[in-house]
Amino acid sequence: MAGEASKEPLSDSSDEFSDQEPTWIYYRDRPEWNDVVPVELNEGPFPVVAIAYSERFKDIFNYFRAIVLKNEISERAFELTSDALELNPANYTVWQYRRTVLKGLEKSIQKELTFVRRIIEDHPKNYQVWHHRRVLVEWSGDPSSELRLTEIVLAQDAKNYHAWQHRQWVLDTFKLFDHELEFVERLLEDDIRNNSAWNQRYFVVKQTSGFSEDIISRELTFSVNSIKKVCNNESAWNYLRGILAHYPSGLNGHPVVEELCQFLDDNKSESPYYFAFLVDRMEELMQSDASKRQVLLPKADEILQVLATKVDPIRREYWLFLSRYLNSQFAN
Repeated sequence: MAGEASKEPLSDSSDEFSDQEPTWIYYRDRPEWNDVVPVELNEGPFPVVAIAYSERFKDIFNYFRAIVLKNEISERAFELTSDALELNPANYTVWQYRRTVLKGLEKSIQKELTFVRRIIEDHPKNYQVWHHRRVLVEWSGDPSSELRLTEIVLAQDAKNYHAWQHRQWVLDTFKLFDHELEFVERLLEDDIRNNSAWNQRYFVVKQTSGFSEDIISRELTFSVNSIKKVCNNESAWNYLRGILAHYPSGLNGHPVVEELCQFLDDNKSESPYYFAFLVDRMEELMQSDASKRQVLLPKADEILQVLATKVDPIRREYWLFLSRYLNSQFAN
């Protein structure tokens, strides 16, 4: 369950990490690095904004630049990239060179995935680490840990774009869609306004079944049931519109949608999303049938005035602009 995932840590505590960090030895003081001449960062004689790097940072990256220039593929180079990433896990160049060394030494991809997972735990919104993980999965051809990993990350932050991007890539690349709708529905049960989960549902439908007549009816029913629970849920309204984009007659005519409108009218709903939906339905009808403009334009304008003055005054200027636009298009 999604609720259970939030309790699971990304990595277990390990005896290899002690409470007290061992004394740091600069690379310039390590005998095994005596053969390497460090390369300092050249920012010119008058740097505009000089960054106050720590001595440890300068030491590590001076030696990193040196091994890159030498194109050194060695165990010590690999360990150096670990130290560099500890200080700056967003450094794309370090990740790229680490992959070069990783492949050159034929290192264990499984161990590297564990290393990456620990960094994700501390930096879950780091693009570079997620890209590195994708490359590792591509090399191994084994996505078996990825859906669970992203589920745990998303349980901690349901809007983590990087985790969603990685999950979608895994699903689409390895065709692992079988239980994804169930996963999405669990997320929406926890938070019906989770826009990322709504987006994921659309992605899954698009990549699997497509938008046949039966699927459109199923998805409309799903979104309508959600709207009836929470009428001011913009995510569900956006999803409804997205599904109707695949319906031949657009926003009008589908029995599930017509029933929803009747239900909301009977309950005297004043949801701004419903009112905006009504206006768009009327605009669609006026575009397709000029004979309806004389009746529908005043109704649409009335709704827009209510939105501007009563229901959604914070967006008053937008609703008034839309009123002027519709009158310019359909009056006379």
